[in-house]
Amino acid sequence: MKSEVFKTILLVALPASGKSEVRNLLAHMPAERLKKEFHIGKSLQLDDFPYVHMMRRIDNELEALGQERIFYPGEAPFTDGRDWGTLCALLNEDYLDLMTRNIVSTDSAAELLFQRIDRAAQIAGLPPRLELLPVRIRAQVACRLENEARNMLDAKHAAYPDSFEDKTVIIECARGGPDGATMPLTGTFGYQYSLPMFSPSILETAAVLYIWVTPEESRRKNNDRADPNDPGSNLHHGVPMAVMLGDYGTDDMQYLADTSEIPGTLTVHAHGKTYHLPLGIFDNRTDRTSFLREDADKWDSVMVGQVIDSIRTATEKMYARYPLTKDE
Repeated sequence: MKSEVFKTILLVALPASGKSEVRNLLAHMPAERLKKEFHIGKSLQLDDFPYVHMMRRIDNELEALGQERIFYPGEAPFTDGRDWGTLCALLNEDYLDLMTRNIVSTDSAAELLFQRIDRAAQIAGLPPRLELLPVRIRAQVACRLENEARNMLDAKHAAYPDSFEDKTVIIECARGGPDGATMPLTGTFGYQYSLPMFSPSILETAAVLYIWVTPEESRRKNNDRADPNDPGSNLHHGVPMAVMLGDYGTDDMQYLADTSEIPGTLTVHAHGKTYHLPLGIFDNRTDRTSFLREDADKWDSVMVGQVIDSIRTATEKMYARYPLTKDE
């Protein structure tokens, strides 16, 4: 029997396209309406942005201690693009922890985070890096980041539900390629690299909701939303311009959709199988979501209705093809 709700949705787009705003809207909708109109259960949300933020925090603290940066050479793209795979591996672990309600007790949440990042990086083909820091330096960085890391861990544990009945896991991430790049993207760029990095348990149950904006609109909205006083916020963080151009100057979603083996899906070859992920597209090239960053009591009801109609159209297309059988 077909499930009434999606088990997993990959919510993807260029930065500042409206992903977090859409999540914010869905979080304010009654559960029965979400289920009936969008086939979305009560949402359980995962996002790789907190790890991006903490990687930059680690680098900044290392630099302040006179050490070399590990992940980013300043306000620039990853030093090694395989760290896009590190982020995927961290999301895979978060998904598994969520589904098993894994509670991790630790004296140092920062040290636990360092271990997780190194382990995820090794899955992506990178050597451990935090493990190799001088003991004194590592301890100092961990001390400075402990409160943030503890808040992340506590929030993760607090989000575990009593039951997964009528629940949908929404996994948010952004991927892209350099400004001016031609298709297909290669190497560690784009969804062509990251989608196969997701675990079988995610790919077997996932549909993809893509929020479509142009790179130019992504850059404009990124500048508009950036709050330097709130760099760790999902709704108000800003991406450095060098990263916007180097990692998000284009994306390959339309190319992957156009070349998929089954129309209306994304074809993903991974783990010895072929997955066809149902795809829905919310066209946000003309900005319809920025107002959702405001407090909900300030939202314009007409604008909310327009966004809801567009999301409903996209999720209906996803649900019509959900789930598709994998080929061995």
